Amino acid sequence: MSNHLLTLAIVLVLAATGGAHSEQQHQHDTPISRFQNYLRINTAHPNPNYTAPVSFLTAIAQTLNLQIQTLHFTPSKSKPLLLLTWPGSRPSLPSLLLNSHLDSVPAEPHKWAHPPFSAHRTADGRIFARGAQDDKCIAIQYLEAIRNLKAADFVPIRTVHLSFVPDEEIGGLDGVAKFAASEEFRDLNVGFMLDEGQANPGDEFRVFYADRTPWNLIVKAKGAPGHGSRLYDNGAMENLMKSVEVMTRFRAAQFDVVKAGKAAISEVISVNPVYLKSGIASGDGFAMNMQPSEAEAGFDIRIPPTVDPELVRKRIAEEWAPEARNLTYQLIEKGPIRDFRGRPLATPTDDSNPWWSVFKQAIASAGGKLAKPEILASTTDARFMRQQGIPTLGFSPMTNTPILLHDHNEFLKDTVFLKGIKVYESVISALSSFVETSE
Repeated sequence: MSNHLLTLAIVLVLAATGGAHSEQQHQHDTPISRFQNYLRINTAHPNPNYTAPVSFLTAIAQTLNLQIQTLHFTPSKSKPLLLLTWPGSRPSLPSLLLNSHLDSVPAEPHKWAHPPFSAHRTADGRIFARGAQDDKCIAIQYLEAIRNLKAADFVPIRTVHLSFVPDEEIGGLDGVAKFAASEEFRDLNVGFMLDEGQANPGDEFRVFYADRTPWNLIVKAKGAPGHGSRLYDNGAMENLMKSVEVMTRFRAAQFDVVKAGKAAISEVISVNPVYLKSGIASGDGFAMNMQPSEAEAGFDIRIPPTVDPELVRKRIAEEWAPEARNLTYQLIEKGPIRDFRGRPLATPTDDSNPWWSVFKQAIASAGGKLAKPEILASTTDARFMRQQGIPTLGFSPMTNTPILLHDHNEFLKDTVFLKGIKVYESVISALSSFVETSE
């Protein structure tokens, strides 16, 4: 073979090989693969890796030509907040904000069918990973929906912002709480926000217009110490047990309302004991013949926006931890309970809220159906936006999916994930195109 023919053959082989490599690379660069790669970043507490997901999402944003800002609200700059912006044609209009959190709760690998940060995809399309439902899915779905809208030459009228925030799973105090109170946030002129929701085992999309407010209650009891055989009034453990009994009766009464079908769990006050601490340490255990002079218990309390928090405070002081029984208490309120005008933290889901009508129509246009709007039984970052008076809905488009957030073997099916992208295309295009006649 002549040198000329040999050179030509080599070029053709390299071209074919390069083409095959390019095609293979393209096959591995899909919405599903990007979702899996995001899930493989371990952002679990107590030591979430925030640098890696911010870098990962920034790289995607660059391919979409979105504006990129990394904000810091802690002196150490160890908890970055990534803010992406898709400018609208009328940037003076109030903007749309799409929020999701970077962090996740811990996982116990030995209790999972597949490693919790492997994003293993089974033959039937289930993608197992911590954060698959809560809530790394919506982060990638937002971006993939924008990718598709841009490919279709869609231009939003309102500016669209995307925030990827730290520390939601531990209260959001170094994340959205500081972000919502910042000058940077005020400059965004947010008119409406979408945050995370929950899956639904049925075929309707769940939507949440409010969260319950979390309180942590620590009750401490004191009493005379003494021999384990003695009987006397107002021992520390006796006083604490009376307190626990009163709260247990209240919890049972609230739960009875739920069991009778008169209210959802999210519509009642929940009071759950989470720890007990007392006793005189002795070796590897406790001295069994000594009555301690101090005892302590902790409770997780969740209050719906329909309840007057002052009445709960009164109940704690007078019934659950009265000073007359040698009880003291510490109440830790984790987040706001009223907006800046003193109103309950709830977003209207009727015709008084024009954003609701647009959102509802967008879901219908995507072939979906909304379930009855709910109060979320737990708590999300949405409460900090509602505190600013910004209408905010919790929404994660997952139907026919078991609720597995914070559970072992958390997963999301690939078909559900892809359907969610289409839903967000409809929602983002509708909300960013919405212009009230009064504006």
